[in-house]
Amino acid sequence: MTKRRKKTAPALAYLRTSSATNIGADKDSEKRQRAAIEAFAKRAGFEIIDWYYDEAISGADHLEDRPGFTDLLKRLKGNGVKTIIVETANRFARDLIVQELGFHALRELGCDLIAADSPNSFLEDTPTAILIRQVLGAVSQFEKGSLVAKLKGARDRKRRETGKCEGRKSHAEKRPGAVALAKKLHSASPKTGKRLSLRKISAALAEAGHLNERGQPFNQRSIKVMVEG
Repeated sequence: MTKRRKKTAPALAYLRTSSATNIGADKDSEKRQRAAIEAFAKRAGFEIIDWYYDEAISGADHLEDRPGFTDLLKRLKGNGVKTIIVETANRFARDLIVQELGFHALRELGCDLIAADSPNSFLEDTPTAILIRQVLGAVSQFEKGSLVAKLKGARDRKRRETGKCEGRKSHAEKRPGAVALAKKLHSASPKTGKRLSLRKISAALAEAGHLNERGQPFNQRSIKVMVEG
């Protein structure tokens, strides 16, 4: 009986070497990291589909300053892979703040970060990690609140200046010529004191080249809005 092959999930691998003396496939650092990641991926049911390597990059360097990790992020956004595997948490970043900032950014993208030697290391609730996460959450909330306040302020200023901000533009804003003519046609005749019907005003507007978005004469409701607005 043929054994059914176990289904694997795609993942990306990230390697980092601090010292230039440890750069190279024959060096201990890269070999060790690759072996650890491959062994974990095999046990956990992952398939490494690509490797990203930052050479001579300090563990305290911010993630945006790392060309290898920047390329990895571009790949994440383009192919739907949501798992990154590193040898250890320190390989990702030695500085705890950089580590937590990176972890937080990846979670915002819906990605999982796994250390091969301790798969739950990025989820451990040490007092320092908890504090950093709380600060990050507070900063995020502050930024969102500031953005909402700025947008509200902009809307309020526009409303004070123009009398309108949200919603669909009025006929007067979109087609002032048609509105002016409709009002003129709606005025009572000096001789008879009578007004043109809404239907006749629509026909007169169409004859003058004023049509709605569909290229049709305005309906009576639209004409009423024009002349009463």
